[in-house]
Amino acid sequence: MTQPQPTAAPEAPERTQQYILTLSCPDKQGIVHAVSSYLFMTGCNIEDSRQFGDHDTGLFFMRVHFSAGTPVTVEKLRASFAAVGDSFGMDWQIHRTDEKMRVVLMVSKFGHCLNDLLFRTRIGALPIEIAAVVSNHTDFEELVSSYGIPFHHIPVTRDTKPEAEARLLELVRAEGVELVVLARYMQVISDDLCKELSGRIINIHHSFLPSFKGAKPYHQAHARGVKLIGATAHYVTAELDEGPIIEQEVERVGHEVTPEQLVAVGRDVECRVLARAVKWHSEHRVLLNGHRTVVFA
Repeated sequence: MTQPQPTAAPEAPERTQQYILTLSCPDKQGIVHAVSSYLFMTGCNIEDSRQFGDHDTGLFFMRVHFSAGTPVTVEKLRASFAAVGDSFGMDWQIHRTDEKMRVVLMVSKFGHCLNDLLFRTRIGALPIEIAAVVSNHTDFEELVSSYGIPFHHIPVTRDTKPEAEARLLELVRAEGVELVVLARYMQVISDDLCKELSGRIINIHHSFLPSFKGAKPYHQAHARGVKLIGATAHYVTAELDEGPIIEQEVERVGHEVTPEQLVAVGRDVECRVLARAVKWHSEHRVLLNGHRTVVFA
């Protein structure tokens, strides 16, 4: 009896090139039609599209995830889309989805956010490549080295701050860094550096209701009997802790918690909020809208 021959498994379809287009411009008729028509005419297919028109500012925001049916470079896409962008006065960008964003992490003496971002990156939960870690202390040099990531100790004093920031900018430029993350970096960034890295530097800080500033904020919160603690991730601007907000989260706490327990809860919240902000930014889901943000999460 003739045995049936096994059938060959079908070949997996070749993965098409994937891209992200983001744009903002004055809101008027025809923007979505122009974008979709451009993608159709260039043989591209829309995988996902989100848009938002802000009636307060009169601006329109859009994020399109699309695939190219035939091989094409991102440079050719950018060159051919320029005419569409110019016709609507767009601020726009096109990125490949398989290119990980290069990031520098900065930390001082609290390492929970640093450790969380290192681990999430290693397991592929964050689409980033950590080019280096910068710190004004050496506490986490061994931790960073265990991940095979360069560690740069840049001490900061009142007198050496300009030199320290110049070394940071030199590193950012040399490594092609697109995002700087202040993972509990406890130094105030100068106005000049804020302007240089505008829209490319994210900070995490505790945000309580009410807010507590200065030393030991969790202990201050405990003394006032707060019922909600939280954290805020935002872009860094010259106005201290007042940059455009990307993400926030709060946790309810009871009267029985100790200051140490508040610290533990607060650290967990800070890690989650910062990780989401970094992920969304690196996936080009966050668009600046004046002092606010549009987040296509």
